[in-house]
Amino acid sequence: MTAQIINGKELVQSIREEIKQDVQSMANQGKQPGLAVVLVGDDPASAVYVRNKAKACEEVGIYSEVHKLPAETSESELLTMIGQLNKDDRIHGILVQLPLPKHIHEETVIDSISVHKDVDCFHPVNVGNLMVGKDGLLPCTPSGVIQILKRLEIPVAGKHAVVIGRSNIVGKPMAMLLLRENATVTVCHSRTKDLTEITKQADILVAAIGRAKMIKKEHVKDGAVVIDVGMNRDEAGKLCGDVDLEDVRDTASYVTPVPGCVGPMTITMLLQNTLQAARQTGSYVSAE
Repeated sequence: MTAQIINGKELVQSIREEIKQDVQSMANQGKQPGLAVVLVGDDPASAVYVRNKAKACEEVGIYSEVHKLPAETSESELLTMIGQLNKDDRIHGILVQLPLPKHIHEETVIDSISVHKDVDCFHPVNVGNLMVGKDGLLPCTPSGVIQILKRLEIPVAGKHAVVIGRSNIVGKPMAMLLLRENATVTVCHSRTKDLTEITKQADILVAAIGRAKMIKKEHVKDGAVVIDVGMNRDEAGKLCGDVDLEDVRDTASYVTPVPGCVGPMTITMLLQNTLQAARQTGSYVSAE
């Protein structure tokens, strides 16, 4: 068996085309969804992410604005800006690019974003809604993974899904969304004993640990679907995931490549959330 390397570009283009059509139909009514991205400091990786998000908005017709603030910006200045964006009818989604400088408390900033504009789905209310199964905005990376599985018609209900990683951004919400799709879910982490024994039982294995090429073929059950959420640099400085793709490709049935799949899908789900947030508020910036 040789794994099918999932064509992330094709999936992303297909979903963005659907979003573009929905945005266009809003534009025909004189309405346009809007996203504001706030970047504090000059972290190079964050700057690249922000550029990619702005470009994706332009691609589908979503209004976007980027607020670049110096690294020495105070927490109160940042909170003031978020307060203004919360009241701005042109803006339906607010994203503060993480990580923030050390003198700013991420939790305070996340809590200050309007629940209805929290397109990252980091606010405790949105996290709670996810936990109890209420409809609402979904965290971008985990919902992107679910979209990959659905678009490829990979069965999830009744399957054993193993998530490696328990972060608030990916691991925990990923487990919740897989449960919502009726998978039986196991969450592994740095304290898990006999990791290989557990991952070998997975029909669907989601790696979100942030360790370059840690997952090898001995971790993977024959025919498993392997989703790589990691974004690391290998010893040669080249981008790679948490999964050693070359090592697992003769064991898995499907594998997502890094880069080029989960990353672009995450941005696509951000666009989807902005569109959804705009629909829910009922107020939009004029598309003229």
